[in-house]
Amino acid sequence: MADPESLGFEHMGLDARLLQAVTDLGWSRPTLIQEKAIPLALEGKDLLARARTGSGKTAAYAIPMLQQLLHRKAELARQAQSMIQQLAAYCARDVRVANVSAAEDSASQRAVLMEKPDVVVGTPSRILSHLQQDTLKLRDSLELLVVDEADLLFSFGFEEELKTILCHLPRIYQAFLMSATFNEDVQALKELVLHNPVTLKLQESQLPGPDQLQQFQVVCETEEDKFLLLYALLKLSLIRGKSLLFVNSLERGYRLRLFLEQFSIPSCVLNGELPLRSRCHIISQFNQGFYDCVIATDAEVLGAPAKDKRQGQRSKGDKASDPEAGVARGIDFHHVSAVLNFDLPPTPEAYIHRAGRTARANNPGIVLTFVLPTEQSHLVKIEELLSGEGEAPTLLPYQFRMEEIEGFRYRCRDAMRSVTKQAIREARLKEIKEELLHSEKLKTYFEDNPRDLQLLRHDLPLHPAVVKPHLGNVPEYLVPAPLRDLIQPRKRRKKLPSSRKAKKAKTQNPLRNFKHKEKKPRPTAASS
Repeated sequence: MADPESLGFEHMGLDARLLQAVTDLGWSRPTLIQEKAIPLALEGKDLLARARTGSGKTAAYAIPMLQQLLHRKAELARQAQSMIQQLAAYCARDVRVANVSAAEDSASQRAVLMEKPDVVVGTPSRILSHLQQDTLKLRDSLELLVVDEADLLFSFGFEEELKTILCHLPRIYQAFLMSATFNEDVQALKELVLHNPVTLKLQESQLPGPDQLQQFQVVCETEEDKFLLLYALLKLSLIRGKSLLFVNSLERGYRLRLFLEQFSIPSCVLNGELPLRSRCHIISQFNQGFYDCVIATDAEVLGAPAKDKRQGQRSKGDKASDPEAGVARGIDFHHVSAVLNFDLPPTPEAYIHRAGRTARANNPGIVLTFVLPTEQSHLVKIEELLSGEGEAPTLLPYQFRMEEIEGFRYRCRDAMRSVTKQAIREARLKEIKEELLHSEKLKTYFEDNPRDLQLLRHDLPLHPAVVKPHLGNVPEYLVPAPLRDLIQPRKRRKKLPSSRKAKKAKTQNPLRNFKHKEKKPRPTAASS
């Protein structure tokens, strides 16, 4: 039941068009961070706010920012008539937004900045580049500075850029720091950016509660067990809906994709070696349902530096190899049902940000974290961060009976043998080759150098791994008996309308079904 004393959007003195946009988005009441932050922001206060990932931090600063812009342009606000479905839906003519995140679009960005937009969005490196080129002037015009994901910026190597940007700003301006955690970097940034701020440290867990987000640890004795278990979870449809699989290196991601390919399980790798536009296209396809499974590292999804065998471990101050690091974080993954930490997150904070990709906007989700016996000490650190002030451990044991899927082990080994280092290298080269052939940037070059294009097209085809068709089928005798009635083979399933999909996903939680199966006298394959 809603708190009768809580402040609703309609009581915040917001412009009617913003209220209409909020209604269109289906937000009946503000989240906790929105309820606390928006009134203070409208009073002109600097803010340092901590709230969990997916709690509505973006709207907490976007709404007061738009409100202040509309307030200063009240005489123009009545001109807005068209209706679109975002926060600026009813004031698009009055509030101009420029995105300068993409590194390859500098020329068009300069043209946009010449029109003096009201809001400029960008990574620290791109903002600084425009400041140094004098295409962006903030010393006399900046009124509000927002630093989103403040807890990650220093660790991504943006410390020097941020300090240099501050030299280009006026002495007085309002500032917001929005963060999922309060770490040492946030405290340092607070001293640099804020002026006598109001601090909002909301008394809530950094992730949704167990009613919305279920978190499990899956103990695997060996690396082979991890691959075997993942195969069973996906092929037997025990994990349903869209999934994000996290690994700790790009090479590992391609190994996993080629492994799943052996069993006709479609997946894609979010590869930071490809241009931003290609990565955005992959995310768009995932959101539209072309893929149910995306494999990525923290670098590709969160913008964090990742450990790669070719690069070694990055130090805290090192900048990510991708100059567009973190850009993908502004592109949301829609309706993620499950996050699978195939590799244990490198830090407890990385776990928070990974888990925050699911169970968003009151939708349910689960997180499965695969753990080897040698990684237990690292898992304890994650649980300590999640436990907070004396709460019970959050990661419950996922009691999957490996003996029930032993019949699949020989298939798993066969597939793992097919995924060689050479196959992984060729898979990465194949994607880069396709990118070159379809690159708009290289189109003119190939027109002037047709021989190079012919050589690229007629190069020997790459065969990343030999796929054995019979592995794509699951004989009924290999399926654990307790699951035969539960599982619907993919080839027999019909595509459901989106509304029915959502309803079915809520009623067919595999963990709940396993619990139900335990009431029967015969053994189950898994239980919660």
